[in-house]
Amino acid sequence: MNIVTVDPAGTEPPYEQVRRQIAEGAASGALAAGHKLPTVRQLATDLGLAANTVAKAYRALEADGVIETHGRRGTFIASHRLTDAEAEAGAQTYARLARTQGLSLDEAIRLVEKSWTR
Repeated sequence: MNIVTVDPAGTEPPYEQVRRQIAEGAASGALAAGHKLPTVRQLATDLGLAANTVAKAYRALEADGVIETHGRRGTFIASHRLTDAEAEAGAQTYARLARTQGLSLDEAIRLVEKSWTR
């Protein structure tokens, strides 16, 4: 099964079709973080494209932080896990909002736990 299809008659350039579909797959979770992508040559062969076309799409995806290349190990969908600092900043924002709205710590935690299981 190909992760991407290319419409040669489409108005969108083939490299952009590849870039967009991989980016959309990563954003939707259809291509999970850590998913190993085919090599440039393999995907180019599968799609009937020049290797440079796929390489251009991969370079754009890497520049956007959608994929990560790990040398001989391959190319993977990037992990978008929050850093501790980002998570702490979000928690501080929520705690401040909860306090200003008059919630107790127990009420705020209950709401987090309720949201966590959704």
